[in-house]
Amino acid sequence: AMEGNHTQPKFILLGITETPWAQAPLFGLFLLIYIVTLAGNIGLMVLVWVAPSLHTPMYFFLTHFSLADVCYSTVISPKMLTDLLFGNKTISWAGCVTQFHLFALFVTAECHLLAAMAYDRHVAICHPLSYVLVVSPRACWQLVAWSYLVASLSALLYTGCTFGGSFCGPRRIDHFFCDASPVLRLVCSDTRGSEVAIFALATANGLGTSVVILLSYGHILHTVLGMRSAPSRARAFRTCASHLVSVSVFYGSLFFMYLQPASRHGSRDKVASVFYTVVSPMLNPFIYSLRNKEVKAALGKCRRRMLNLC
Repeated sequence: AMEGNHTQPKFILLGITETPWAQAPLFGLFLLIYIVTLAGNIGLMVLVWVAPSLHTPMYFFLTHFSLADVCYSTVISPKMLTDLLFGNKTISWAGCVTQFHLFALFVTAECHLLAAMAYDRHVAICHPLSYVLVVSPRACWQLVAWSYLVASLSALLYTGCTFGGSFCGPRRIDHFFCDASPVLRLVCSDTRGSEVAIFALATANGLGTSVVILLSYGHILHTVLGMRSAPSRARAFRTCASHLVSVSVFYGSLFFMYLQPASRHGSRDKVASVFYTVVSPMLNPFIYSLRNKEVKAALGKCRRRMLNLC
């Protein structure tokens, strides 16, 4: 019955590891990471919402970034956790398509949101006098809408290319979620066209947004090095540090995964995938709050308000 009929095949996700003794510790570890991810990102979103001092474009983009983190870790972690706990590793055709589609949507949105945040930092540091005009609330909404629009269209194309072929033979996906390259390996028709299309689209999204980020930081660096006072330089670098760290974490693991030919994909992919699907969304709230005076101040205020209410 595993095969199902030809229209609605079921897939089997082989998971992170097939070693029985490793399943329970991995379940514990990933459950903890998922809980911390939800608490950190939702906590950050609520904090930005309730603290007037954080009603700035940078934190507006950050709440959307946190929302995307929550969404795409939720697309992957609960299924992975139930697989580790119960060992039921089947996923329906519709489930697989949906999981991949939503994953592609939120990851692509994050690329564009990171680019919007870099642009925001660029205007704030290089053109401080026109900042309020350029990065207006309307402009912020337009940038976020653009991020989701491009992500939605890209996700449709990624999904069409990945699941458009005919599947036959063993439907065992050597991964812990439905990702493009392990799914394409199960297609019996020729997948070269799909692979080229996915690679081109991933390159356009990944490199396109990273060029915006690099150009923004090129201008920022030029402006900061031209500043006379050391405190201003330090302050400018500080406002960029957290964004730079999350860009490095996110793009580093993504480029490792997707900008290599299909033949090179192997078991290391699972480690890289765990990093950007599970670990990276957990790190972002810490990256943005630990080094950040504004977030710490807002947290302190909220804590005092809560204590006064009690």
